Amino acid sequence: MRDVVIVGGGPVGLFLACELGLAGCSVVVLEREAEAQSPWRKFPLGLRGLNTASVEAFYRRGMLLRLLAASGGRDEVGADLDADQAPAPRSVNHFAGIMLDPAMVNLAALPLRLPSPAMDGMLTSLDAVQSVLAERAVELGVDIRRGIEVTGLTQHDDKVVVCAGEQEYTGRWVAGCDGGRSTIRELAGFDFAGTEPQLTGYLFTGTVTGRESLGPGFNVTPNGMYLRMPAGGYLGMMDFDSGTFDRSRPLTSGHLQTVLRRVSGADVTVDEVDLASSFTDRAMQATTYRQNRVLLAGDAAHIHSPLGGQGLNLGIGDALNLGWKLAATVQGTASYGLLDTYTQERHPIGARVLDWSRAQVAVMRPDSYAPALQALISDLLATADATTYVWERTSGTANRYDLGNEIPLTGRNAPDFRLDDGTLLGDLMRTGRGILLDFSPDQHLHDAATGWTDRIQYVTGPARNDLGYRAVLVRPDGVVAWASDDIPDLESFDRSARRWFGSPKV
Repeated sequence: MRDVVIVGGGPVGLFLACELGLAGCSVVVLEREAEAQSPWRKFPLGLRGLNTASVEAFYRRGMLLRLLAASGGRDEVGADLDADQAPAPRSVNHFAGIMLDPAMVNLAALPLRLPSPAMDGMLTSLDAVQSVLAERAVELGVDIRRGIEVTGLTQHDDKVVVCAGEQEYTGRWVAGCDGGRSTIRELAGFDFAGTEPQLTGYLFTGTVTGRESLGPGFNVTPNGMYLRMPAGGYLGMMDFDSGTFDRSRPLTSGHLQTVLRRVSGADVTVDEVDLASSFTDRAMQATTYRQNRVLLAGDAAHIHSPLGGQGLNLGIGDALNLGWKLAATVQGTASYGLLDTYTQERHPIGARVLDWSRAQVAVMRPDSYAPALQALISDLLATADATTYVWERTSGTANRYDLGNEIPLTGRNAPDFRLDDGTLLGDLMRTGRGILLDFSPDQHLHDAATGWTDRIQYVTGPARNDLGYRAVLVRPDGVVAWASDDIPDLESFDRSARRWFGSPKV
């Protein structure tokens, strides 16, 4: 029997597998597709953007250099670590096809950032992400099995049995990371609620006569939206047909041509189609991410339109949040109710992303009110406040879990503190343990932390910039669990350590 059976070998399932493997759990990943390689995961259709939080996750687990190399980017990372503040973001994404200027971001409104070797974001491909994660998972002892299609699931008091034809896989826990049409979600009986689609979206590569007449980038039109990438023959379209076409008929060149002409208003001809897919903006979310011993993450837990590129990032955040909590539960060190905080923390984040997607669709709707709304939104997005807001939302830096503490740093992703000896918080987090940073060494705090030395690494010494804090406790997922800007309150530290890391060793 394995500690955890993960169904779904995409980026979310593999990231979760790495987190569990790092903690010493026995894990098997069951992936339906027999082959790891697919043209859908390669550039250009496999192009994806990782936001700040996701890049930080790869950096803190020692996988960023590998990912950069696999993505065809530079082979080293760096930043001016002696700078007073983190550099301005290099890009700010878009809202409903309206591009934003990164120079408009108000850095003064982002006080809890520090320079870091991790970039603000990066372009990569699903193929690169999956190959890096699969390689790392195998290094950590994870068993990845391909060509396995799950057909049944039975929960018991102390285990879950997953059936794939005549084969059975037993685990103490099962994680469904098997996408928007999740078999695990259906078999386990999760409620999936939300809103029905307004549009059918299309992505395709091929030969298009008159392609040069299409505007580059995102183009919102009276009949929808289209996207022309500068290379690769890659085109995207959104047709407001209430999602009726999606997966209903074959994606022929004739149909794609009809939609492209209607949406763009250009006299173009789709001569040949190499690859094509469709999707909708259906926005649904599981009402809970846990049913007894079965958990959901990624698209299995929530689906929405790809506008703004939030899906992959949301799923990685799920895996990062769930991994250490599930590992602690498996190992018997978790505090009571720790696993329940997975839904409590991640469900509101997912709901916000779904609403973000819905808001963009509402702005793009081709009706008589849309032009006025688009003009209003464009004016707002030309301001520093709005641009900063959008960057915070899409970068993941605005996420803050409610940990019942008013200190601004708690519940947020920890800044990359750099100690005077050059050690970075990101360097310390590669082991997957909690970190207690004591910038103004306090013997009483050191003594209070001794009960958790197997789960919390105590690190002491001044930092180049401590942001006014004397001590900071960081969870394995990089979230600040406790912080003190004065002489450490040992009672509050003890409560926090017990809440997130269980009972101390006697």
